[in-house]
Amino acid sequence: MPPDLSVLTALPPQRREPLEVVSAWDLTIPYQQFRAQHLVPPTLVTLLPERPATRRVYVVVNQKGGAGKTTTAMELAAVWVSMGYTVRVIDSDHQASLSGWLQPLYPEDVAPKDRRELTDVFYGRCSLDEATYYTRYQNLYVVPSTEELALVDLDPRVGKDTALRRAIAASQAPIDIDIIDAPPALGKLSINGLTAADHALVPLKVGELDVRGLGKLHATIRAVQEETNPGLVVRAAFLTAWKRSEYAREVAERVRADYPEAAVFTIRESVKASAAPKNFEPVRLYEPAGTTAADYDQAGRLLLQPKEITA
Repeated sequence: MPPDLSVLTALPPQRREPLEVVSAWDLTIPYQQFRAQHLVPPTLVTLLPERPATRRVYVVVNQKGGAGKTTTAMELAAVWVSMGYTVRVIDSDHQASLSGWLQPLYPEDVAPKDRRELTDVFYGRCSLDEATYYTRYQNLYVVPSTEELALVDLDPRVGKDTALRRAIAASQAPIDIDIIDAPPALGKLSINGLTAADHALVPLKVGELDVRGLGKLHATIRAVQEETNPGLVVRAAFLTAWKRSEYAREVAERVRADYPEAAVFTIRESVKASAAPKNFEPVRLYEPAGTTAADYDQAGRLLLQPKEITA
């Protein structure tokens, strides 16, 4: 039986609610007095977060590597599985970091050459469900990728903007939430992810290069909203490797200006958490008492109600 992430529904009490949740950021407060805090739109302050009645699709996107994109996808998946949801993560990055982290469980009677991955879905060699595999964790599934996925961005014959959306729509798997881990580039694969998703999640490592890239990412998201996916909502931004600084405050304000509809979550650094991928475990399991796990846990619960809760 795969490990059940629901056993970690409640993180240790000293870490369970370490952040301040606010609906505005007071620019008159010196940054030295800032605590880590989540900035949320008024709708998330006054209303309960949503509980999906049907499958929801999220895309985690940023054109810059090292922003915490794969960690955000993994940790939100772990949080939502712990809340009762069945989650599938779709590794849309040819670097296959998420696939390596999750270690898909391939059937013993299937030869390596016959294993399916996301490239096969784009080329029409199999359905998305046929490329979906168990992981070691109960109710957490993965569509893996390999270096071959890079061909999709280069091959004009495949990967139309709506290809991934159609593959997800055709899926019959009993999945509550799909999370697409987009590549660190604003090419065909990222456009497919944005076109397929209901919600975009934007991780940003608090640093100058991330801010410089915000304009291009913002333009790409708005173009997708106008052309291929008018229903796309930027649901949240995650300020990863967060440290108290004036610059961090400026990044948060820039994000709030670009995406007033989005929550802004601060994710604090943890040296130990950075070793979780090498140990093939979510941070939630590898360092459950750490700040990184606690911050993602609270963010996930602000975005969704536990599945078992009824209105």
